[in-house]
Amino acid sequence: MLMVKLFFSFIWVGLFSVGGGYAAIPLIQDQIVHIHHLMTMEEFSDLVTVAEMTPGPISINSATFVGMRTAGVYGVLLCTIGCIIPSFCICLTLAYFYYKYRTVSGVQVVLGALRPAVVALIASAGASILTLGLFQAELYDIVFSQLRIVELVIFVGALVILRKYKTSAVAIIFGSGVVGTLAYGLMGAI
Repeated sequence: MLMVKLFFSFIWVGLFSVGGGYAAIPLIQDQIVHIHHLMTMEEFSDLVTVAEMTPGPISINSATFVGMRTAGVYGVLLCTIGCIIPSFCICLTLAYFYYKYRTVSGVQVVLGALRPAVVALIASAGASILTLGLFQAELYDIVFSQLRIVELVIFVGALVILRKYKTSAVAIIFGSGVVGTLAYGLMGAI
């Protein structure tokens, strides 16, 4: 029964994650944490971290991580295939129709109308990741007294360095990891 749940959960994610991998994060969170209770929010936070650091699409990496964590190698295969199948079928179908009707003005109107929905999904994923990092809670469960100062300082510092000095994202990620490790190492030593 677990395998069927995983497979159809990731078919759902693959079917409705319009806009790329980051748009899939809220859908994966809903399926894995809230609906099926296969992971806690802390485990999901770790999933997002590992999926972002691993090369490849975040939704596929997330599917692989969830599959391995919950059902081993067979879970990896089912979750990954479930995540890929809808996108593959939709892309083939859309490519066929796009090449056939790309000169029709209504096609461009429909594509333009999808942009706000994609932006909203990506913003939702960003807000989820930010609240998980700063509060270890979901967006609607924020308690400001639980604000994690070290993470806030690293986030603001990384954002400033990224925007002002146009530093490589890889350097920012590596530097943030070093600063976080040092900060928590020093706090543990005190």
